[in-house]
Amino acid sequence: MSDPNLLPLLQKLVDKVVAPYAKMPQTRAILSIGSVSYGIVDKSSDIDIALYYDELPSDEQLTDAMIQNGAEKLNWQIGSRAEGGLIDSYMVYGVECQFAHTTLAAMDHDMDSILVDLDVDNPFQKALSGVMAGVTIMGDDLIQQYKLRASNYPEALQTAMVNRFMNFQPLWAIEDRMSVRDAELWRMQALVEGSYNLLGVLAGLNRLYYSSFQFKRMHAFVDQMQWKPQDLANRITSVFKGHPNASQEFRSLVAETVALVEQHMPTIDTTVVHTRLNREVHRWNPQTLSNGLNR
Repeated sequence: MSDPNLLPLLQKLVDKVVAPYAKMPQTRAILSIGSVSYGIVDKSSDIDIALYYDELPSDEQLTDAMIQNGAEKLNWQIGSRAEGGLIDSYMVYGVECQFAHTTLAAMDHDMDSILVDLDVDNPFQKALSGVMAGVTIMGDDLIQQYKLRASNYPEALQTAMVNRFMNFQPLWAIEDRMSVRDAELWRMQALVEGSYNLLGVLAGLNRLYYSSFQFKRMHAFVDQMQWKPQDLANRITSVFKGHPNASQEFRSLVAETVALVEQHMPTIDTTVVHTRLNREVHRWNPQTLSNGLNR
């Protein structure tokens, strides 16, 4: 549950922790992203900052910034200097602060991977969502360029997203056999993957950036959609929380989503998914089999 009373505290912390990075000569822009930029925070929220440079700060510069912020050691660091991107994390006053350090060249490359090369499985889509929702701290001109480019969601990406995620296992036709084969993990996996794919199709349809990587704030994400099944977020949640007929509810969600795609993107081929939607539970008859074998 978000606590709006905590937001000013975290915003003040953002202003404090970015100060050492803003002084670095190679820093071009700083963007507050994540929970604070969305205004949805609680006592488990962390600080997420995206920083853009002509060239990455040295290890010495990054260590010095961490020390200036009162931290003694990193929680972790990932990324590659050769690829122009590092992400590190440390604690400040008990709050985890994560910093994504990116060169301008790497940012241009990563944006091209989505907007030009149509790499729909690239988790950098999550970063583009952050750019769109982020709050500029430094370098407004550069950030506005990124926001403008990200806002021009290509039609080709829309088509690639819908085609990539239009893939659903027909749980409604095979759930009975799963229930007697000790296959609950498989059933849940299929529901999770299917729900992610459902959101992926609708993200493409509505020209929203989307990645299943650490996917959070589903209701807020769904609220951005113009075209979607009615009560989508609550219905997805229900299939994991005791819906009496989860597979049939999921089937309805798929069918409604396909209908929206056919309405707004009629060039998309939905033949395969219709074949799966039309599958029904099949059980063979022992007497029929016996009669056939005895002929």
